[in-house]
Amino acid sequence: MNNPASFSIPFFIITILLFALIKRQNIWSHFTFGGMKGLKCAFEILPSLVGLITAIELLSASGALNAVSSFFAPVCNMVGIPEEILPLSLMRSVSGSGSTAVFQNILTTYTPDSYIGRTASVIMGSTETTFYTLSVYFAATRAKSARYCILCALLADLTGSIVASLLCKFL
Repeated sequence: MNNPASFSIPFFIITILLFALIKRQNIWSHFTFGGMKGLKCAFEILPSLVGLITAIELLSASGALNAVSSFFAPVCNMVGIPEEILPLSLMRSVSGSGSTAVFQNILTTYTPDSYIGRTASVIMGSTETTFYTLSVYFAATRAKSARYCILCALLADLTGSIVASLLCKFL
């Protein structure tokens, strides 16, 4: 027997089609118009994504991530963030796939049940790929200044890492 949740998407599509038929709307023209707008939006966002992916690859391949982690390690130890998860905290703001690779490495090295593994798991679940998200949002909305938004988002990521470390230490 199928899971009832597997019927939710077909039910949603059929409901939309029935509603459009009742309202006597041209379903095909609405569908093609939405597809056209979606492709236009994707095309406008593409340059930001290419630049971001290039920067991520340069950061990872150059060893800059390890150098920055080593630089901030004493400060993080004072705040309570284990230095082993510092590369994850830094990469999480930049790249989802890069942070997933760092996360898998942490879990392989320290096990999921360790303090470092639990802290890394909470960070992965409670922070966002800030620069990716902001590049998509600001490219789509054509906003000119992202300065304060980036600062606030990075402070939120830092807060998420600190709170994850503290919660995992006490729980």
